[in-house]
Amino acid sequence: MSILIRNANIIRAGSGFAGDLLIRNGKIEKIGKELNSHYNADRTLDAEGLLVFPGGVDPHVHMHLPTGAGFSSDDFETGSEAALHGGTTTIIDFVTPEKGMPLTRALELRKKEAEKSLTDYSFHVSPVEWRETTAEEIKTCVSSGITSFKVYMAYKDAIGLDDKTLEKVMEAAAGAGGMVTVHCETGDEVDALRDQLFKEGKTSPAAHPVSRPAHTESDAVKKAIAIARKTSCPLYVVHVSAAASLGHIRRAQQKGQTVFGEVCPHHLLLDDTLYQGSFQEAAPYVLSPPLRKKNDRRALWEALEDQTLEVAATDHCPFFMKQKENGLTDFRKIANGAGGVEHRLALLYTYGVMKNRISLNRFVEVTSTAPAKIFGLYPQKGEIAEGSDADLVIWEPWKKDVISAKTHHQHSDINIYEGMQTLGRPRYVIAGGTVVIEKGEMVSRPTGKFLERRAKA
Repeated sequence: MSILIRNANIIRAGSGFAGDLLIRNGKIEKIGKELNSHYNADRTLDAEGLLVFPGGVDPHVHMHLPTGAGFSSDDFETGSEAALHGGTTTIIDFVTPEKGMPLTRALELRKKEAEKSLTDYSFHVSPVEWRETTAEEIKTCVSSGITSFKVYMAYKDAIGLDDKTLEKVMEAAAGAGGMVTVHCETGDEVDALRDQLFKEGKTSPAAHPVSRPAHTESDAVKKAIAIARKTSCPLYVVHVSAAASLGHIRRAQQKGQTVFGEVCPHHLLLDDTLYQGSFQEAAPYVLSPPLRKKNDRRALWEALEDQTLEVAATDHCPFFMKQKENGLTDFRKIANGAGGVEHRLALLYTYGVMKNRISLNRFVEVTSTAPAKIFGLYPQKGEIAEGSDADLVIWEPWKKDVISAKTHHQHSDINIYEGMQTLGRPRYVIAGGTVVIEKGEMVSRPTGKFLERRAKA
């Protein structure tokens, strides 16, 4: 199948230009002017007046995640379908082994679960303990195309690591040429606060942000940066939410340390006043780290613009309201997470580009090019260039929508962006050289493939 895209206003991270694109055999074969006079194609798409972006790369999603309230409500098939509707064509999920299970075995099992993904996919592998074989398993993961390792400084009773184990993981990952991504919260302090609030009778969702104050994140960020510096390990801080965390990240970057920061749309656009309603109103926003203050939002936007934060991801992890109601009488049991993979591009375009907070080029960088580069997928992904994968979004910049659980494609009956207006959406989404979304409808169901990534030299 070959496709010719004519009159394209092509937006890349570093530049933009007008021209035509020829797609053949799943790749961008040719970029130039008036290609129709030199090449024949099976289908021609006229992109006049539209914008053409590289397909989105979301490096932080949780499909089919086991929790105390059951699996997160999107599996790889439904979640990847929602991603495609929003213009995201590549996702990176997680491998979380049970205690005692080799990382390599857990990876094999997770690959099986992901076989129904409609988008291309990869994983971060999570060491949840340190065993004699862990360092060697990390090396094996890197050699098999998994170059990033997710660790948690929270959730100490299940998957979180203490400082000594964190240092061992960073040392092993660095030695293998990998990177460590970190969920930064001081887990012991958070657990103590949660239990204290519950004992005081504070059981509603309003207790959730109180139990995870901003300093529990920023203190953990500072510690993670120090351990990464000691071990010479590249560090990626996921879902940065607190203004105070940015100072630690910025200072480390200025000193030449390899530290990347990630932000999610919910921390850019929503704040902690949303925890003050009824359980049904507030519970959808129980996610970690929690929504912060308005001044944190402003600081995050500034950091996204000045490149302190490199990536906008989603931490996509939706649930049904029934699962949230697992914590009706105990906020600690509310299913923790929310969806967003479908809305990332529209939200960043509407409230970033159209509000003059970020440029179109920066929009492409934080939603596609930067995550592809950081996680070893570039220029296969995240780029519009000859030889790159033909994963493209042809964007209608004037198209108005209202986000609603009644019309979204994620498998959930709640949406934290309910009622928010957006401007701009995909007219076409092309994945692997095939049109998969056309004017809001899925017209073909692609088969996603596992992506082997490259360790940095």
